[in-house]
Amino acid sequence: MTEVAPYGSWRSPISAERVMGSSSRLGEVAISDDAIWWSEGRPSEAGRTQIVRRSPNGELAEVLPTGTSAQSKVHEYGGGAWWLAGETVFFVSGADQRIWRLDPGFDPIPVTPVPLNPGGLRYADASMTPDRRWIICVQEADPGEAEVDSAATEAVNRLVAVPATGGIPVVLRQVADFVMSPRLDQLGELLAWVEWSHPDMPWDASELWFGRLDLGGLEPALVGARHLAGGRDALATGDESVVQPEWDHDNRLWFCSDRTDWWNLYHYGTPGPPTGRPIPVAAGTYEVALPAWVFGESRYAFLSDNRVVFAYRSDGVDHLGVYDTIADRVDRVSVPCTSIRQVRAWQTTVIFVGASFTADAAVVATIVGRGGATSGLEAMRPPGTENGLSSSQLSVGQPITFPTDGGIAHAIFYPPTNPDFVAPEGERPPLIVMIHGGPTSAAPPELNLRTQYWTSRGFAVVDVNHRGSTGFGRRFRNELRGQWGVADVADCIAAARFLASAGRADGERLIIRGGSAGGYTTLAALTTSDAFSAGCSLYGIADLVLLTVDDHKFESRYTASLVAPYPEGAEVYRERSPIHHLERLTSPIIMFQGTDDKVVPPNQTQMVADALRGTSVPFSAVFFEGEGHGFRQAANIIRCLEAELSFYAQVLGFPHPDGVDPVEVENLPPTSGSDLRKPKV
Repeated sequence: MTEVAPYGSWRSPISAERVMGSSSRLGEVAISDDAIWWSEGRPSEAGRTQIVRRSPNGELAEVLPTGTSAQSKVHEYGGGAWWLAGETVFFVSGADQRIWRLDPGFDPIPVTPVPLNPGGLRYADASMTPDRRWIICVQEADPGEAEVDSAATEAVNRLVAVPATGGIPVVLRQVADFVMSPRLDQLGELLAWVEWSHPDMPWDASELWFGRLDLGGLEPALVGARHLAGGRDALATGDESVVQPEWDHDNRLWFCSDRTDWWNLYHYGTPGPPTGRPIPVAAGTYEVALPAWVFGESRYAFLSDNRVVFAYRSDGVDHLGVYDTIADRVDRVSVPCTSIRQVRAWQTTVIFVGASFTADAAVVATIVGRGGATSGLEAMRPPGTENGLSSSQLSVGQPITFPTDGGIAHAIFYPPTNPDFVAPEGERPPLIVMIHGGPTSAAPPELNLRTQYWTSRGFAVVDVNHRGSTGFGRRFRNELRGQWGVADVADCIAAARFLASAGRADGERLIIRGGSAGGYTTLAALTTSDAFSAGCSLYGIADLVLLTVDDHKFESRYTASLVAPYPEGAEVYRERSPIHHLERLTSPIIMFQGTDDKVVPPNQTQMVADALRGTSVPFSAVFFEGEGHGFRQAANIIRCLEAELSFYAQVLGFPHPDGVDPVEVENLPPTSGSDLRKPKV
């Protein structure tokens, strides 16, 4: 029996506990012979990352001992924290950031030495030499560590060779501010890598290099380093970003480049040392690469029959294609996925992490035949939990494009969906405008129970790909340059108004929420407009100046392109910082923050909370002890969702949900929450 009830008050089968249960993060995928390996982030185990091995008979085995976690903190965002040498696993321990070796049947043993300071030497993103004697990887060393210039004031990033049996790392290259993706050719003689320097981010102007790895001396050495592609003013049209170099079975070097606006595939036509100009492969208005926030991402791989399988993003969703190098032809591979990550290959089988708007992420495999035919998807690792939801209970994402200042922006819209409820005739749903982090990132085109938590309760949700988002070409990505806090805010308001004018949302009940950079956009929107009735900032940025002078190395110059060079543009930073405009904030806001956040320090949230205590603005500030940037612990994930729901119920006049502990709202007037609503659109 379908019940009539106002939007936002629907009883939902999706509890915060169920959301947490689906929150296992599938990380990197690797293949050894016929075994398949992957990593899983587990909130129920204090957020640690476990490695899982699937044997040929389908048996699953947990690899790391209880309590051990494979987590790198290079660039703070990590990734690339484990790799294989046959059945031997090397991993970066989340506890001490050293490389450890785990041989079958033995306990882990440390490979890298103890740093002078805890966590002072961090590692990521490795390739093994064919003889398995050396690990070629990225090392991030804090000032004061051995072999670091005594004058250094920030971490040093470099390529090193680490003895696989343990010993002192040998520095191979220390030139640019950042380095990633060291990849050895099939013979272990040629090394390709990507590097870049301040003030650029890797998606701005990164460079592809290669050199010869000399293993004939007392220590490994990198000789004949040569720049191949990418960098500042690399093209007649300007800068070029390169991503994911790889050597194919014939020893030809491949990579992704945005030299034609889109991150497409390229390769050098001859095996061995790259010569001549790179050759474009199936160039088109789609993006193969993703922004290099983390190490170890893979968007293409080589099949054994002269074909290359690759993921590509078009109109905000992912597809799978296969390029035949002999026939010079691209075929679409039909798979029921809108999100594709960690593309790996074994013979003619492709393995990847795949998800859709109706299916949770899973490690899947399929044989790719000629013409793109497949054998159907086989689950190597099924979704983390069987969520038990029917298709009728899921809100299916709808990619949309809408007008905004001077152009267009994009989003994924999720209508309220619950087969047990309908709203009173004529009522429109409240709308939650979600903003992704980065801001150089994108709305994930896949099922997320965090989103369904809201849609099943009668909220509409729009996940905005504002100007500056990825997946829509370099020009769209660059439209946020100098406009952060302006263009992204305008696009979020435009998305809300577009949906309200179409009758798909209630213009008087608009909510904006986001984390990290999305938290900044939330705060900026609430302090520069009256478009939203409430907001939620998760580890959001309130003071751009403080972020710039107190940020970690990777992002310490990020705002130079997003806002303005600093200190020359100090006035722009002040004008764009929400902390200086809180007198304009009139809508209720809830904020969440981890106390151990090194990316956006907790003082950013604390300053806003302290300032609002002297106002009449209803607010909540929730701090989670021991959490970093993004929440990993199960109890905190649950409380975050329930507190946000409780907050909206109190300030927007929804019935308080049963079984949810109310969150404390400071400055809440002794009136019904519905009195806080005011016309917005």
